[in-house]
Amino acid sequence: MTPSARIAAAIDLLEVIEGALKRPADAVANDFFRSRRYIGSGDRRAVSDRVWSVLRARRRLAWWLGDTRQTPRLLVAASLLLEGWAKSGVAQAFSGGQFAPMPLSGAENAVLSKIAGHTLNHPTMPEAVRLEIPDWLLPRLAARFGSSLPAEMAALSEPASLDMRVNPLKGDRDQAKAALAAEGWEAEPAKFSPWGLRIDGRRPVTSGPAFQSGLIEIQDEGSQLVAAMVAATPGMRVVDWCAGAGGKTLALAGAMENRGQIVACDVSAPRLDGAVRRLRRAGVHNVERHLVEAGDKWLKRRAGTFDRVLVDAPCTGTGTWRRNPDARLRLKETDLAELLPKQASILDTAQTLVRKGGRLVYATCSLLEEENEAQVTGFLARHPDFAVIPLADAWPLDQPPPNSGPFLSLTPARHGTDGFFTAVMERKA
Repeated sequence: MTPSARIAAAIDLLEVIEGALKRPADAVANDFFRSRRYIGSGDRRAVSDRVWSVLRARRRLAWWLGDTRQTPRLLVAASLLLEGWAKSGVAQAFSGGQFAPMPLSGAENAVLSKIAGHTLNHPTMPEAVRLEIPDWLLPRLAARFGSSLPAEMAALSEPASLDMRVNPLKGDRDQAKAALAAEGWEAEPAKFSPWGLRIDGRRPVTSGPAFQSGLIEIQDEGSQLVAAMVAATPGMRVVDWCAGAGGKTLALAGAMENRGQIVACDVSAPRLDGAVRRLRRAGVHNVERHLVEAGDKWLKRRAGTFDRVLVDAPCTGTGTWRRNPDARLRLKETDLAELLPKQASILDTAQTLVRKGGRLVYATCSLLEEENEAQVTGFLARHPDFAVIPLADAWPLDQPPPNSGPFLSLTPARHGTDGFFTAVMERKA
């Protein structure tokens, strides 16, 4: 594809994303490219990068464009200008030639002329705009991070690395690194996870033999550490209560060497069905799936019988904005208000499965105190038969934990991972 054709495709993709605001942008993009097989991998990456650069700067672009109707083509053109393109270069890209976007109109040119020569940031921008966060969220994040807020938000606006977890049922990290090198990908060991490998930028590793054979799985290093905090060992009985498509289930199975029992539970049958292929590829055979439904008698029959219960709760996902920059555009204060009682209810239900002396592990990919520490405080008040195991005691790996304090608390700026929170609580014997 020519540079102009890539820009035209980026505009088309952005139009589709903005027309499907309830769907994650990455899911929309996957469908977009799946229906356009003629777009090669290099072109897909270039088109995606252009769209994601717009999504990461969406509030700042809106500030520059003001009351103008912010069409996808104007957003893309403005992002090019504010990234340093000359206005003549943008006009040339919008030439109207074969596969190129139609020429900029007089009205579009007038708007773009006002911002030509500027950069994306401006000192008079409101703080929430400059930091690319919703206005209502600014006080909460400022209270959480204080003077480090700008650095944390800047890290959340950077593209995430490609993190992989080595499957110990198939090989070790050296073998995985060598297998990836044979495919042309240089991977480095992760900083904290002993199973982690990292490649800068997005790479099509899922089409290669290392992934197809089940030797590696795509998983953020922070998510790997959440699974490690379960401290699951061979022979245990473990529940992954909000298992989804099974990313952490796979990590637990590897830690348990395929011995013992894991029950992957979720309220969504399609999500659980999506785990089947992943489990098969990874060579996992100690996992059973269970669909949680209203009036479920399974819960009563299994009460107090599990050594570990992991609750990776549904949350605002504020810690994953590096990967999902569109999520910050969709997040509303009412979403948080709806999630908080749901998280508490999930904890209250899942705790019934924990045996005496067993552990309940609560995790989110949120940066918000209400979803994290406050949920733990509320749970302990409702269930005094549980107590927190401090991070220093719960940490299962040889190297020191990434942070101090009672809970695992990861952020992109401090740790180079997605934002994650994990608390380990034990039912008193």
